[in-house]
Amino acid sequence: MATMYDKAKEIKQKLVELRRTIHQNPETSFEELKTAELVARTLADLGIEAQSGVGKTGVVGYIGDGEGPIIAIRADMDALPITEANDVPYKSQVPGKMHACGHDAHTAILLGAAMLLSKENINGQVRLLFQPSEEARDKEGKSGATRMMDDGALKDVKHAIALHVNGAIDAGQIAVKAGKGSAASDRFHATIHGTGGHAAAPHRGTDPLWMMTHVLNAMYAIPSRRIDAHEPSILTIGVVRGGTVGNVIPSSVYIEGTMRSKDDTVREQLIAEVKNCLELVKPLGGSYDLEIENGYPAMINDEGVCQVIENAARDLLGEKGLGTSIATMGGEDFSYMTRQAAGAMFSLGTRAPDTPSRFVHTPIFDIDEDSLPIGAAVLAEAAMRLLKDRE
Repeated sequence: MATMYDKAKEIKQKLVELRRTIHQNPETSFEELKTAELVARTLADLGIEAQSGVGKTGVVGYIGDGEGPIIAIRADMDALPITEANDVPYKSQVPGKMHACGHDAHTAILLGAAMLLSKENINGQVRLLFQPSEEARDKEGKSGATRMMDDGALKDVKHAIALHVNGAIDAGQIAVKAGKGSAASDRFHATIHGTGGHAAAPHRGTDPLWMMTHVLNAMYAIPSRRIDAHEPSILTIGVVRGGTVGNVIPSSVYIEGTMRSKDDTVREQLIAEVKNCLELVKPLGGSYDLEIENGYPAMINDEGVCQVIENAARDLLGEKGLGTSIATMGGEDFSYMTRQAAGAMFSLGTRAPDTPSRFVHTPIFDIDEDSLPIGAAVLAEAAMRLLKDRE
C-alpha cells in the first residue's frame, strides 16, 4: 500500500514548479496578492473550498465536513526586502525582494499537503492556513498570524501544525522537539539626551555619546550578569546613530536593539534591565526616552503533537529521517497560534548533500528541492493522525 510519502513523491515536480514560481515573484508582508491568487486558484483546481482576504491577504482552505475535530496546518507566504545573490534559473525577478526565509517552500509544501489530503477521507476538518506577514507587523503592531486569528482562522481548532525549512539539517530529515521552540523577540528604541557642545570644550556641556558607552557596557552584561544562566537570553545592539561631524558633540544619540528570551518572566526582566541601564545617564547629567516594541512571544511545542509528528516521520522516512532539533533564538509568529491551540512546528532539513549550510535571511539562501515532498507528506500524515487520535 502506498504511503503518504510515496504519493508525495509523485507530485514532486508540481511542488518544484509552484515553489519556483513563488520564488521568482516574491511579495513582502501584507502585499502577497499574487501569491494568494496562486494559492486560491490551486485550491480551487483541487476542488477545495477557499476563502481569500483572511488576515488582509491570507487564504484559508477547508477540507472535510467539519463534523469532527479541526486540525490546522499553517504556511507563511511573505518574502524579505533582500536582493538575491544566487545565480539560478528561478532567481527573484523583483528587485530588492527575495524569498530568503523559505516561505516560498512553505507555501508550495502546504499546497502539496492539500493535494494529498484532498484524496483522503477526512473525518472532521483540515484547515489550511496560508498566512501573510510573518516577517513584519502592520501599523497596529499585528503580524499575519494575529490578523488571521482576529478573522477567525483558528476558531474551534484543536491542534495546529507547521514546518520551517532548516539549512543546518540534511534534506531527507525532519527534527522536532517538545517544549520551548522559537524565542520571544522584543525591540527597544532609546534616545539619550545631553546638551552637546564644542569638541574642544567637552567640560562645558554634557556628552550623550560618552554616556552611551556606560549604557552599552551595562546592557551587554545583562544576559551574563543579571539573568539566570539556566535561562536562554540575548541582548543585541543593532543601531547606534548620533553626531554629524567630528568636532561637534551631539545633543543626542539613538540606540536600537533586540531582546530574545524563552521564558515569559525572563522576557519581562530583560525589559526592566534595559530601563535600569538607561537610568545610568541621569547622574551623568543626561536624560533618555525609551520605547519598548513587543514582538512575538516564545513558541511552545506541545509534547503530544510533537510525538505524532515524530511517529509520522519515522514511519514514512525510517529512523534515518529523524534529525536533531537545533535550538534557535529566532522569533516566529506561529507562537501566537500554539498559545491558542496546542500545536507544534518541526524543522524540515533542506541542506543538499556535500554543500555548506545556507542560512535564512541571507542573499544566498536556497534549498534542496528534494525536501518538498517530504514536508508535504509529513504534514499530511501528521494531520490525519491528529484527526484520528483526537476524535
